[in-house]
Amino acid sequence: MKALRSKGPSGRPSWMKPGWREWLAAELEKGPASHGWVEDQRWTLARIAAVIARRFHVRFSPAQAWHILPQMGWSVQAPQRRAAGRDEDAVATWIKETWPQVERG
Repeated sequence: MKALRSKGPSGRPSWMKPGWREWLAAELEKGPASHGWVEDQRWTLARIAAVIARRFHVRFSPAQAWHILPQMGWSVQAPQRRAAGRDEDAVATWIKETWPQVERG
């Protein structure tokens, strides 16, 4: 039975220290614009890896950043794609009045 017990996770320990994770969480909350990415306000794995590399001089691949984020309690968030000129009242009216007729057909 002793030989069958787990010895914990295998592999090398992460280079990402607990204190670094706290700092990274605070920086991610500030948004990409605070780190120079003003054209697109979304965090990508490559951008997160670049922020870590700038601060701690340790390179993480995007795949490694992918593993670090869930450990920090972060998850993937896909933005909803909507037209810039979307009229919410017109959409609600269409759903209420037109869609039931189309659905019956």
